[in-house]
Amino acid sequence: MKSIKRHCRQETETADLAKALGSVLAHVLSGPASPEQHVNIALEGNLGAGKTAFARHLIHSMGYVGKVKSPTYSLCESYTIVCSGHSTNAFHFDLYRMRTPLEWQEAGLADHFDEPGICLIEWPEKAESTLPQLDLQITITAGQAETERQCELKALSDLGLKLLTQLQGDLS
Repeated sequence: MKSIKRHCRQETETADLAKALGSVLAHVLSGPASPEQHVNIALEGNLGAGKTAFARHLIHSMGYVGKVKSPTYSLCESYTIVCSGHSTNAFHFDLYRMRTPLEWQEAGLADHFDEPGICLIEWPEKAESTLPQLDLQITITAGQAETERQCELKALSDLGLKLLTQLQGDLS
């Protein structure tokens, strides 16, 4: 599958990448009803790599104007976003504190994967194989400098490939 790699030297470059992806997602999610109206994105990286910051910039770029909180203790924070006059949802999960792979399902969070919108999942490996099909995998790795990040966005489905192709065009 296709991937995009970006070396971001400053925090603003990482934010710009998240915003560019958010713009692509807002466009896809604002269209007429279709299977593409739901996107699952894995956010991977070590503690402090910038997964939550990436999610925050992405959600804001899609049109959400309120505070985007870390879901570390709640497991999931939800946001209603209006994209081109259409309302959609962003669900931001943090599975780091889970003790078992099924804990997120037992908490009733699996229902969010059936709703229109986007699911951003930090620490998806904690759920092992219990997550639905992922469309994109975003891996963020901290660099030598405090603000430096290596970001890789990898398509894991046909929808993910479509999103990366559109993103690649926007970044060019």
